[in-house]
Amino acid sequence: MSSDGYTTPVAISRLSEGETSREPQNLRAITWLLEQSGGSVVVVTPRKDFDSASLKKLVEDPRVTHRTWRGFSAGSLAGHRVVHAWPNRQNLNGLRGVGADALVVIEWNELETAEWISDANPVQLFESRTVSPIASMEDELTNEPLPNGVEEILEYVAHMAAGYSSGLKWNEEDMLKADMMNRPERWVPITVEQVRAKCCKMGMRPNDVDTVAGFLQRRKEGRRFNVRSSYNTFQFN
Repeated sequence: MSSDGYTTPVAISRLSEGETSREPQNLRAITWLLEQSGGSVVVVTPRKDFDSASLKKLVEDPRVTHRTWRGFSAGSLAGHRVVHAWPNRQNLNGLRGVGADALVVIEWNELETAEWISDANPVQLFESRTVSPIASMEDELTNEPLPNGVEEILEYVAHMAAGYSSGLKWNEEDMLKADMMNRPERWVPITVEQVRAKCCKMGMRPNDVDTVAGFLQRRKEGRRFNVRSSYNTFQFN
């Protein structure tokens, strides 16, 4: 199994219950990556200095490239086998579609990686077991068109977002927010999970997926939006 954004091997090394050191977690990531075929190895860490004997040994190899978050471009990972250590949510969102030959993430915070795991569907590396990519509900969620015109709305939003280098603009965001308030009955049967899966299937950037799904989540919670006056009464046909 793989996701649309990750068509090559991808894994995440996670701290196992009872582990008091993160070094075995780091070693699991390194071992998995070196077993994969592909280009040279790139190690990404938050800073040049870090605390891990195994990762330090790896980056000392002259054949390995060490990159840090400062000035880092995810596009530089294309064609390489990559260890991405302790990324935050923003870093993870930037990994979709970078074209790495293989990618392993070393998890630091489960809250930061939860959405990425759902999107990337990686191999999960634990102390005494490996969890294979799972057949999630994504196919079921994306195969059936969403009712009430929501499918067409998301297609329009995805098309517009694809034309912007920086993702969704305020116009489309206000359109969505206004429609959710002015046509609440349209969105009642639609789940946040369905919207997230559809947006991913349509190729939207992770940050834009978070934005659209977040709007619906907020409406489900009974919250209202402030939109610009030009869109106060807007609704999609």
